[in-house]
Amino acid sequence: MEAKEEEKIRRETVERAKTVVVKVGSSTITHRTGKLNLERMEKLVRQLADLHHEGRRVLLVTSGAVGAGMGKLGLTRRPRTMPEKQACAAVGQGILMHMYEKLFAEYGIVVAQVLLTRDDFSSRPRFLNARHALHTLLQMGVIPIVNENDTVATEEIRLGDNDTLSAMVAALVEADLLLLLSDIDGLYTANPRQDKTAQLIEFVREITPELERSAGGAGSQLGTGGMVTKLQAARIATSSGVAMVIANGSRENVIRTIMRGEKIGTFFLPRETPLQMRKKWLAFGAALQGELVVDEGAEKALVEKGKSLLPSGIVEVRGEFEAGTPVRIVNRQGRELARGIVNYRADEIRKIMGKKTAEIPRVLGYKDYDEVVHRNNMVLSC
Repeated sequence: MEAKEEEKIRRETVERAKTVVVKVGSSTITHRTGKLNLERMEKLVRQLADLHHEGRRVLLVTSGAVGAGMGKLGLTRRPRTMPEKQACAAVGQGILMHMYEKLFAEYGIVVAQVLLTRDDFSSRPRFLNARHALHTLLQMGVIPIVNENDTVATEEIRLGDNDTLSAMVAALVEADLLLLLSDIDGLYTANPRQDKTAQLIEFVREITPELERSAGGAGSQLGTGGMVTKLQAARIATSSGVAMVIANGSRENVIRTIMRGEKIGTFFLPRETPLQMRKKWLAFGAALQGELVVDEGAEKALVEKGKSLLPSGIVEVRGEFEAGTPVRIVNRQGRELARGIVNYRADEIRKIMGKKTAEIPRVLGYKDYDEVVHRNNMVLSC
């Protein structure tokens, strides 16, 4: 009975999906040499064009710029240093976009290049600007082709991989469905490359610690994302109300098969009550400026009762930050409990931590807020 219910949920979810984000990895659209696999790209574009012509809003998050650059420059092994990766991306991004533009034009579809870095998500104004730009492109009937801006990105501002990027884009545009196409068939009970008894998990209702332990390491030589990053992407997507499917991008007509509701890959069920847009940014996009360590009483109030964080429950302040900036809230063992926007500066919180709310005016000389972090400006991590 449960299998039939899961099949029904999967079919109904994909059928009613109006906005679909599709992520393709390097291994899906490049040969082992690094050069673009034109046959795979043509098949991918044809399926995306069909979705577009059905009236769905489609966004493509694509890897392959570094790989395309490797092919053009005659490199046989992925570059290791950041400048080498940036150089390959600078050469390859134009090649990649030229091919997509040419292929989509055959179906009368206009595409747009959108390059993003973590800064575009960590800055709330830029986060909202990116959201407005993508929505406007979709309203105009354009397919945005999104990639991380590897040419200028440094380790500090990189999103890390396009699995994470695609999930954040899906959350940004409030998509209904995210398809992660990679070189693996889905999520397994163990790493299938090392354990022959590993079983494909077809339906995931909740991302549990057991599931996270089953995730393996990085995948192919040309790709950077392993199953760990795909689970991180699933957490972002499902928390934002976006269903997600992991499937093998080399499978024939993989997108059409998924969109018919057939059992393929691993389907992740989204949360019934997704995070609000502001809390999506806080949970997944905001650049955290420091940490507040709280005692056991505050931990219970935050996690079990959904309360605001008062100064009395804070035992340590780490880092220097201004009022209005996002911080991480952790317990004494260092486990992240929540993320939130503080109402006071770091030095002010150090003065009032451990004290009651009524004592704030005496210590600081003023009191703008009772709470150090209000629950409306907080999102739980556990």
